[in-house]
Amino acid sequence: MDLLAELGTRRALCIIRAPEIPDPVGLARTLVEAGLPIVEFALTTPGAPRLIEQASQVDGLILGAGTVMSARDARDAVSAGATFLLTPGLRPAVAEEAVRQRIPVVLGAMTPTEVATAVDLGATAVKVFPAARLGPAYFGDLHGPYPNVPLVATGGLTAENAASFLAGGAIAVTAGSGVVGPKLAAESRFDEIGERAKEFLAALA
Repeated sequence: MDLLAELGTRRALCIIRAPEIPDPVGLARTLVEAGLPIVEFALTTPGAPRLIEQASQVDGLILGAGTVMSARDARDAVSAGATFLLTPGLRPAVAEEAVRQRIPVVLGAMTPTEVATAVDLGATAVKVFPAARLGPAYFGDLHGPYPNVPLVATGGLTAENAASFLAGGAIAVTAGSGVVGPKLAAESRFDEIGERAKEFLAALA
């Protein structure tokens, strides 16, 4: 799986973070059918490796693990079926494990120095957080010294503002609680989640 190619084509990925996800298969299938197949299950969700293992059976799903904090987290996620990893910040041990297993890793960063460090650690792309506070122009600023670094905008993105970050230079944006709200996931309200996903994607076009 070429994560960069998928991000460049899809332009969006979905972060799932909830206190409870009773039907990860149904949730993942809903997102794939809505056109948002790149999905990250955050490891802060209880039982996340089990959820990843169950969701991995969904055809067309590009499945990742997020909030990966340690090499052990990385190994557990990959063993469960994750095909890429994301971190909230610079996590050298996670990057080392991802490189060792030849798994794409998206490292979190905010400052220019952190972006450079993420690249040095072997990041496939760099997740810039908190994007909404930094603004779309910040991505153009980062591309001045780092024109070839793929940047993913994360944090506070909605259907109303996400397209501006793509225009600013992000390779992709993340859909979070605005698409898969914790309560919607916990209550398996898939029709509503699917509509929100379609609205988010339509706004990017």
